[in-house]
Amino acid sequence: MPWQQIKARITDTEAPQMEQLFQSLGAVSVSFLDAEDEPVFQLDPDSTPLWQQTLLSVLFEADADLEDILTTVKSASRLEDRDLIVEQIDDQDWERAWMDEFKPIRFGRRLWVCPTWCQPQDPGAVNILLDPGLAFGSGTHPTTAMCLEWLDGLDLTDKTVIDYGCGSGILAIAAVLLGARQVIAIDNDPQALIATANNRDANGIAAGQLTVHLPGEQHAPADIMVANILSGPLVELTPILTGLTRTGGQLALSGVLSEQTNGLIEAYRQGFDLQEPIVRDEWVCVTGVRRAPGG
Repeated sequence: MPWQQIKARITDTEAPQMEQLFQSLGAVSVSFLDAEDEPVFQLDPDSTPLWQQTLLSVLFEADADLEDILTTVKSASRLEDRDLIVEQIDDQDWERAWMDEFKPIRFGRRLWVCPTWCQPQDPGAVNILLDPGLAFGSGTHPTTAMCLEWLDGLDLTDKTVIDYGCGSGILAIAAVLLGARQVIAIDNDPQALIATANNRDANGIAAGQLTVHLPGEQHAPADIMVANILSGPLVELTPILTGLTRTGGQLALSGVLSEQTNGLIEAYRQGFDLQEPIVRDEWVCVTGVRRAPGG
């Protein structure tokens, strides 16, 4: 059957109230979407963060009285007529429509990220099988894309890699498929470790080749260190990430806005010879090579 849809742009702080309000008015579903291509980073394992600018999408059955619903919404929130978009939605295969939104994406020369329901466009390429998921990333954001392209440009044969803040495990999995001998994935969120392990298994990678860990465990310094987190945590982690990168090892740090670059460079320049930052859509990836201690 057809549906009626109400859409509005709200903030993350308004989301809980709006969800409760629309559910009390008989909504069939309440969804929150990214309104500005903004990444979400789950700093607290017990939280479910949203985007600061969030697109609210609410479905009602075809016979719902939207006039009364809209009147109630306007009286109970800051939203006005100009903020509320009403649409009629024809019935369809919603799962298929959602799946059609996601296609294989190429990163660098040889690396592809493919949803599990898609046939890889180049079977001879390095294909990561990864489905879109909550807050963990599938390569579409510039921070992840820059890290994937950086990994694709390295010779990872027989190298050890640490992915600090692994999320979905996309960077860790890419490293293995690009030839790394051993990859260690670290995250403070147990759900991220579960997601990484599941995605590892889906890509046919042995558990011993890609291991998952909470922070604080002891690891030997790696040949390659990649951390796609946030500027603040990256600065705080300077001594840890430096210590986990061997002399002559390579480093990539991302999740950084352009205005935060100088602070990050200042934090890492004492331990690394840093290259010119990679910039894409106001996001930055800082790369470098580990100097010998005292060098």
